[in-house]
Formats: sequence, C-alpha cells, structure tokens
Amino acid sequence: MNTFSDSITSIYQPKRLAIKLNSKGEQFVIKGHPWVFSNSIVKVNEDAKTGDLAIIFSKNKNRVIGLGLFDAKSPIRIKMIHNAQTKAVINADFFHTKIEKAYALRQELLTTNTNSYRLIFGENDGFPGLIADVYAKVLVVKLYSEIWLPYLEPIVHSLQQVSNSETVVMRLSRNLQNSNNHNLNDGDVIYGVLEDEVVQFIEHGINFSANVIKGHKTGYFLDHRENRRRVGELSTGKKVLDVFSYAGGFSVHALANGADEVTSLDISKQALDVARDNGRLNDYVGQHKTISGDAFKEMEALIKKAKRYDIVVIDPPSFAKQQSEIELAKKKYAQLAELGEKLTAKNGLLVLASCSSRVLAQSFFDLNQRVLNAQTRLFETILKTKHDIDHPVTFPEGAYLKCGYYRFLE
Repeated sequence: MNTFSDSITSIYQPKRLAIKLNSKGEQFVIKGHPWVFSNSIVKVNEDAKTGDLAIIFSKNKNRVIGLGLFDAKSPIRIKMIHNAQTKAVINADFFHTKIEKAYALRQELLTTNTNSYRLIFGENDGFPGLIADVYAKVLVVKLYSEIWLPYLEPIVHSLQQVSNSETVVMRLSRNLQNSNNHNLNDGDVIYGVLEDEVVQFIEHGINFSANVIKGHKTGYFLDHRENRRRVGELSTGKKVLDVFSYAGGFSVHALANGADEVTSLDISKQALDVARDNGRLNDYVGQHKTISGDAFKEMEALIKKAKRYDIVVIDPPSFAKQQSEIELAKKKYAQLAELGEKLTAKNGLLVLASCSSRVLAQSFFDLNQRVLNAQTRLFETILKTKHDIDHPVTFPEGAYLKCGYYRFLE
C-alpha cells in the first residue's frame, strides 16, 4: 500500500527563481497583495516550473521584496507566501508557524460549543490555493493548485498535528484531479481511518453532518455559521423559508431553536435529503417541509399561493464567477430581493446573502436597499454581516460573503 509520501510524485525538486516585476506588480507585492499576474513579470528564469520558489527583487535597488510560489499554468503566475519585511527560510518550520498562527486566530470560535471550523483559508492565511477544514476529528485538505505538491507532506503533517485530527482526507479541484504530477485521488484518506464518509460535527450546539469524500467543496459550507446561529435564535415559534437551503444549515438551526414550521427549498433532491437527515440529528417538534425545484420559479409559485413566512432566508450560490457575469448577477439578486419581500409576512425578517466576490459588499447592500425601497412596505435594515472569524480577510478579493437583515414594519 502506498504511503502519503508515495502519493506525491514530487520527484521534481523545486528550485529558486529570480523574479523582477514592472512597477505596478511591484507595488502590489509591497502592499501585501498575494497575487502576481503573468503580465506583471518582466524577468524570470527560462526553466521556471510550477512549485519553484519565486524570489522577487525590487526593480531598482535589487533587494528582496517578497517570496512566492511559481504557477506555470495560471494567469496568477506567482502566489505570494511571504512579504520581505522579515527574513524567512521556506521549510517545514516556516509552514508550521503559519499554521499555528492561523489556529490561534480561531481560538475564540473554539471556546463555543463548536468543533467544525476552517483552519486555513487560502491566501488569507498565507496558503494561496489551499483550504483546510476540520469536522470534529476529521481534517479535510482541499488543493486548488499544483504549487503545493513539493511542500505538501510537511504541511499536512503540521495541519494534522495543530488541529489534533485523527483522520486526514485529501480533496482535489478539477484541474488537480486531471493532473499527472501526483498519484493522489480526490477523496483519498491519507492519514488515519475514516469509518464513515459522512462525518458528524457540532456548530454552536447544533448537530450536523458532512460527506467529506463526495460532498461539495470539503463537504459543507462553514462560512455562514454565525448567520445560521443568529437566524436560529430568531426563529422560535416562527414560520421560516430557507431558499437555496443546500444541506439545511439555516433550516436546522431554526428547527433546533423551536421554529413552528421550516421549509427548505433547493434544486437538488440529494441536498434536501441531507437537510432532512441533519434535522433528525437534533431534537425538534416543528414541521420540516421540503420543496425541490428552481428557486425563482418555486418562490413565484409560493407567492401565487399567498404563502407568507416570518423569516425568509435567501442564500444563493455565486452568480458571478467571472467579470462578464456581474451585471446579470445583480439582476438576479434584485429579483430575489423582490420575490423575498413578497414572501415575508407582516413584521417579518428577510435575510439576503451573496457569496459572489465580484459583487462588492457595498454594491450588494445598495442594490437590496434600492429594490426594497421600491416596494410599498416600510422596512428597516437591522444588520449587515460578513465573514465569520475562521474566514479572515487580508486582501480585497478575499472578501466574498455578505448578508443583510431587513425587518418589515408592516
């Protein structure tokens, strides 16, 4: 049987590259931005390969301004891992220190009744193209870039050690799954034993489960944790609609907090099955209904039936994965806000969320305000939230999640 070491064909040993950038690229690095695009590079070794350590020198004074990892296949040609304000040796200790720092940032969350969290949030924790999520005693590492292959073994060892996980699962993005530069498979258990691919965990005292082998991303979406807790606490005795419910995050918190009735709406029947299963992991007496179908059409159908809910949560997937989709995304968000208003009862709460990083928070909140102002009912904006504590944001593009709470006064 292959060991984890055997699975990474890091036969290729990374070398050092001397890099020089144009003025714009240099300024981005000096300001701490983690991305260097190919069109910013004016000088690089001819034999540069993915995973090589890129040492970036200033254009004029020839001093080191940053260290990154070279990615030959991406327009983001260098992913930064260190700025040159302090000296660094890129080795196992360097990565271990970064992981310990990331873990320390999560301590406030881990004092709550929660054993699921994002330990590494890509660029924002100094690991561009790498995500590490913990579900109870299972650590799930997801790779989005080959730059990490030469360094992966000590990094995974440190992640397991710092998180005190008993099992480590490797998940791979589609481009990594199609790569010939390693022997890893998506869903490989690379450390410990996984008795069941569906792992149970706790989020603010509520029981959930995630399929860490086949589930989307690493198995669950941890970023909305604080919003789910808040909506749950507001749901006692209420009738709740959870649109784009996926595995029932908002729904289950509402049920566990004593909601009278919760309706989970999602296009995926499989996701709704998981939502029902997650609900059953907790004690609740309310009714859990599910609707499978296109959210826009199903919401319109509910409006025609004169359905109204005390709390309506609308948390769609990303509508703008590229620049050209931004305007269409905004139209969809506007449509959802309008539909949501019509489904929200008198004195009810409408919760609107976006995970499209290309639609900026201010733009999203302004759009919601404009759409709701155009309706005939009075409302007040009671809260605007962003990422939870385990999703720190250290550069503009790292901020994607935003959520607005709107209370109708009539």
